[in-house]
Amino acid sequence: MASILLTQAIHPAVQARLAALGEVRVAADTSPDTLRRDASGCAVVVVRAPLPEDIFDAAPALVGAVRHGAGVDMIPIEAATARGVLVANVPGANAHTVAEHVLLSLLHLARRRGATQARLGAGTAGWAAARALADFGFELPGRTVGLVGYGHVGQAVARICASGLAMRVLAHSRSGPRPGAPPVEHVALRDLLARSDFVVLACPLTEHTRGLIGAAELAAMRTGAFLVNVSRGPVVQEAALLDALRSGHLAGAALDVFDLQPLRVDHPYRQMEQVLLTPHVAGVTEDSMLRMGLGVVLAVEHLLRGDVPPHCINPQAVAAFRLRLGAKAGTKPQSSAHRDAGSRRCA
Repeated sequence: MASILLTQAIHPAVQARLAALGEVRVAADTSPDTLRRDASGCAVVVVRAPLPEDIFDAAPALVGAVRHGAGVDMIPIEAATARGVLVANVPGANAHTVAEHVLLSLLHLARRRGATQARLGAGTAGWAAARALADFGFELPGRTVGLVGYGHVGQAVARICASGLAMRVLAHSRSGPRPGAPPVEHVALRDLLARSDFVVLACPLTEHTRGLIGAAELAAMRTGAFLVNVSRGPVVQEAALLDALRSGHLAGAALDVFDLQPLRVDHPYRQMEQVLLTPHVAGVTEDSMLRMGLGVVLAVEHLLRGDVPPHCINPQAVAAFRLRLGAKAGTKPQSSAHRDAGSRRCA
């Protein structure tokens, strides 16, 4: 029976379904040494924590890595491809969940909820100080939200903000307008920054987006604007964001992701009442965990029977994947027509 490693536990109903496919192991912790050790002998790893770069050398039996979610920056894809390991994800399964988190962040920032709670903690004297903040709150209709990234999450945010809140929505993405996506105004990044009351980062972490928002980009934002990050911490240059918050150029930020996680206890963000912090949970609810988990089960089923999974990230590894499985089974590689069909499913 094949072994399936979970870097962290997932929805119990999903783990039960995976157990019907193979022996399910849950890593003792998410340190690189533990993941290397626990992945040994496993056929598939389900990823909720960063994998070490050499995981596929340490665990040569792996034939697949399935991301429990959308972002695949936790998986060393080049190393997987070189080893004939297929990488798959579950895009869109938690998009509405993240969009709800963004909506909550916009409302809290607009009504100064972080500062209100901080002042209420000061006791009786804090009551009046907290109430005084209400004079500086504002409503969302007519305000502008700028979406950096217009994939599943960005589109879900656009639907809520435009249709539900009568907000203006701008978007910037490398791929531009997408068929079937909510119609919004697509603009250059600097234009979006200059025109938005809220800038929402909803892009994947890639070589193009790492450090995308630095001092110059933050300076281009409106004075008194807000930044919301539900993408990845390294998309923002942390030192520059701290400067923009300390100077008052930005009125606040809602941050769900960070350069280093968990956020250290003495981090300056923790002392800023204008900053809302959450521990990388924007896409996590019981509903989304179940949806993502069911997508994972489908991908694992494909991999264990030697098929290309839906939403395969590295179709260039399909030929090597099939050769590996053929060698294990002592069979000849499948026909080129079959391989081509698999590649098309993988695209």
